[in-house]
Amino acid sequence: MPPFKRKKSPKSFPVKVCTLDAELEFDLEWRSTGRDLFDLVCRTIGLRETWYFGLQYEDSKQFISWLKLDKKVQDQCVSQQPTTPFVFLGKFYPEDVAEELIQEVTQHLLFLQVKQAILSMDIYCPPEASVLLASYAVQAKYGDYDDSSYKPGMLASEDLLPQRVIDQYQMTPEMWEDRIKIWYADHKGMSRDEAEMEYLKIAQDLDMYGVNYFAINNKKETDLFLGVTALGLNIYEKDKKLTPKTTFPWSEIKHISFDDKKFVIKFIDKSSTNFIFFSPKGMNKLILDLCIGNHDLYMRRRKPDTMEVQQMKTQAKEEKQRRQIERNKLAREKQLRETAERDRAAMEQRLLQYQEEIRLANEALRRSEETADLLAEKSRVAEEEASLLAQKASETEQEMSRLRLSAIQTEEEKIHLERKTREAEFLTARLVEESEKRAAEADRLKNELLEARVAEKQAKENLLHFLSRNTTTPLAQTPIPSILFPSSCSLPTDLQTDLESLHISGRELDTLGMEPLVTELTSYELMGDGDIQELSLEIEKQRVDYLEKSKHLQNQLRDLRSEIEVLKVDEKQSELDQLHDEQVRMGETKYSTLKKVKSGSTKARVAFYEEL
Repeated sequence: MPPFKRKKSPKSFPVKVCTLDAELEFDLEWRSTGRDLFDLVCRTIGLRETWYFGLQYEDSKQFISWLKLDKKVQDQCVSQQPTTPFVFLGKFYPEDVAEELIQEVTQHLLFLQVKQAILSMDIYCPPEASVLLASYAVQAKYGDYDDSSYKPGMLASEDLLPQRVIDQYQMTPEMWEDRIKIWYADHKGMSRDEAEMEYLKIAQDLDMYGVNYFAINNKKETDLFLGVTALGLNIYEKDKKLTPKTTFPWSEIKHISFDDKKFVIKFIDKSSTNFIFFSPKGMNKLILDLCIGNHDLYMRRRKPDTMEVQQMKTQAKEEKQRRQIERNKLAREKQLRETAERDRAAMEQRLLQYQEEIRLANEALRRSEETADLLAEKSRVAEEEASLLAQKASETEQEMSRLRLSAIQTEEEKIHLERKTREAEFLTARLVEESEKRAAEADRLKNELLEARVAEKQAKENLLHFLSRNTTTPLAQTPIPSILFPSSCSLPTDLQTDLESLHISGRELDTLGMEPLVTELTSYELMGDGDIQELSLEIEKQRVDYLEKSKHLQNQLRDLRSEIEVLKVDEKQSELDQLHDEQVRMGETKYSTLKKVKSGSTKARVAFYEEL
């Protein structure tokens, strides 16, 4: 019988990695580590600021975990499905987004993640700030507001506001859209990356931004929350995640370890007692992982930039300058195009005006010619009548002479002769007066005819001057795109950033030797003696309170809050809303609260925690 043949295991397995705006699929070698997969994803999306991100997955026990980079993917209790799923997410948050974020891809991924957290209400955001953030999100997606292309209802279908905000106000989607549109119109000229950065700068001042919450207990078994942040560890009362009761900065912490459910944190100040808390067993490794990563970044920010980071900042600065030049060039082209369109419209208007003047002149000329012909005919008739009257007057005069010479006249004949004489004199005077009037009217009509012909000549000269000027002289002596001749219009089209082609090289794996087993990490020395000495020599830089927004912005926020306050439904308010309103009344902010709870010695804050 042929010897039994063992079925060969596959050399690779499929993996799906989802980012917040894309899905990636890979075939991984069976021996690939988490680092191999993580590097593959980063190369594919062009990410170099890798230290903020990680691969999240749901393990076989339905716990949320982060893929360990130094262990094989297949050895990490990943749930077995036809395609192993991972989510590429931001694992750590920067302290100051404007100062730390370098690449646009890093900024975009963090923007999408924070936006999703705000919409899903994992990060509390006040209603008025939600409207402002929504306007920046719209700017990042659609670009500048254009009143001609904007259609009512365009934003109402977008997922822009947390449902909690919508539910607690008696406002229709159209009412929310009108308020978002007002802010959106104010962001004219802002690029996508600038809008995303403004979104993040506002979001980082929200109390729950960048906080990973874990349910814990102190020695008195009080239900509390541990918040792991970029600045340290915060302690919150149950259901009050907005304001911490106390905090322990990373600069005070030396060592973290856990044993089963018990966490022990040791401080640099040896006179202080240890900070002890108890967490669910499935969360202890995740808590330790996040503490280590946040502390490493905290220390890294306080040291000079590495050569890699310096190179990245230089490249980012050059790229930003290049894009700014492109934007300025595009803005100039747009301005020239708009100027050309306005000038063309003005020329067309002037042309229509000249055409109308010519039409009116021709009409006046036609009427003048008709009137002149009529007056000429009337003048001829008047001259004929005057001639006839003159002839009759002459005959009458002759008749009068004949009558005067008559020797025999009766008294009646004499009276009749006198009457006839008076009538003849009156008729003669009337005919002379009528003749003079007809002559004056004929002169006036001849003058009107002459003026009409002069106006026609002037209109024709204006039109010829306008046409000759636009065929021989450039408009306003400035170069203008050929907007009047679309067939020959040539505008620059290469305004998009060239994407570097990504080449993914496979990592050769050592298939002959056995990899050493990695022991589970249960403790970590956050600071050695050298780090403590270096940190003690450096003056701890406190984060300055966020610069106050412009007066215009503050007034708008206050006005919006006052405007929608009357439409609020108090029964719909959550405990977080009530806590925020109390903060506003007391004039407190995220940073003033942290400053207050950080006051006092480490020992005093540990004692305060144990008494909660």
